[in-house]
Amino acid sequence: MNFADELVQWYLNNKRDLPWRNTTDAYVIWLSEIILQQTRVEQGRPYFHRFLDKYPTVSEFAVADEDDILKLWQGLGYYSRGRNMLKTAREVVELYNGAFPQQYNNLIKLKGIGEYTASAIASFSANEAKAVVDGNVYRVLARYFGINEPINSNKGKKDFQAIANEILNHNHPGLHNQAMMEFGAMLCKPKNPACGICPVNTGCFAFKHNATAALPVKLKTVKVRERFFNYFLIINNEEILLKKRDEKDIWANMYDLPMIETNQLISLNSIVVMPETIAYFGNAIDIQDVSPVYKHILTHQRLYVRFITIQPQVLKIQQNWFFTGVKNIEKFALPKIVFIFIKNIFNL
Repeated sequence: MNFADELVQWYLNNKRDLPWRNTTDAYVIWLSEIILQQTRVEQGRPYFHRFLDKYPTVSEFAVADEDDILKLWQGLGYYSRGRNMLKTAREVVELYNGAFPQQYNNLIKLKGIGEYTASAIASFSANEAKAVVDGNVYRVLARYFGINEPINSNKGKKDFQAIANEILNHNHPGLHNQAMMEFGAMLCKPKNPACGICPVNTGCFAFKHNATAALPVKLKTVKVRERFFNYFLIINNEEILLKKRDEKDIWANMYDLPMIETNQLISLNSIVVMPETIAYFGNAIDIQDVSPVYKHILTHQRLYVRFITIQPQVLKIQQNWFFTGVKNIEKFALPKIVFIFIKNIFNL
C-alpha cells in the first residue's frame, strides 16, 4: 500500500465526524471552507452552524445586510472573509441563478475563492480531480518527502502543488484530499506530531532524520506594525456613542468607539491637549475612568488599546458617529476587544 492509500485508510478509521463532511452541497462546503480558513475547527464549528441556520441557502445569504454578516462573524477575525462571502453569494445568485457551482473553472472566478478553496469545493462536492494544498497538506508533504523549499515562496508553492497533483487519487479525489488534510490536522501536527503511531513513519524523511521541527520551511516576510488606539467611552442617558469605521483600514465597515490613534503610548495629559481631542471634546474634559492598556494581536499588526471614559465639555459629533442605547450593542458588529470591554462595563 502506498503513501496516499495508507493515509486514506487511516482517515477512514480515525476521521472526525464533522457536519460539512456529510454533504455534497457546494454551498455548505463553501461555508465551512471559508469559515475554517485561519480558524481551528473547534472555534469555527459554532460559526458554521449559526450561518447555516440563518442562511440555509446561498440565495438567502445573498440578500443579507453586510452588518448582519459581520455581526455573525464577530470574533472570528479576518473580517474581509465575511465581506467577501457576501459578494460571492451575490455573484452566485446573479451568474448561476442561486445554484452554487461545483466545477473548479467556475469556482475560481468567484470573489474570495482562490485555488485552494476552489479545489476543495470541486473535489468534495463533485469529486473533481483537483489536489488540495492547505497548511496541513504542506506540512505532511514537506515532512514525508523532505522538501526544504519554503512553502510561501513562489517556487515552493509550485513544487508542493506538483507533488500533490502527482500523488492524487484520481478515482477518489475528495476522499484523498480529506485524508491528507485530516492527517495533518490530527496526527502530523505542527508541534508534537504523533510520529510513534504514524502509519507511514517508516517512509517519512522527517521521522528518519529527526527533522519534524524543521519542516516545513517558511520565509519570514511579515513585518508587524505597532499601533496605539485611544478609545473614548461617552455615555449619555443610557446611550453610548459609537462610530462606524470606513472601508480603508482593519475592521472595515464595523463599529467601534470614537478613537484617536497615536504613534506611541502617550500620557493622558498629552492626549487631552491634542488638537484633535480639543476639536472633538473641548478644552475641559472630565476623565472618569481609564482602562489598562490591552494588547491585541492581528496577523500583521500589534494593537495597544486603552479605553478612556470621559464626560466632554462639548461634543462635536462627526459624520460617522451616533448614539445608541447600551442594550442595542448586541446588534452591531464590533471588534472583539471593543465588544468585550463594553459588555464587561455594562454587565451585558
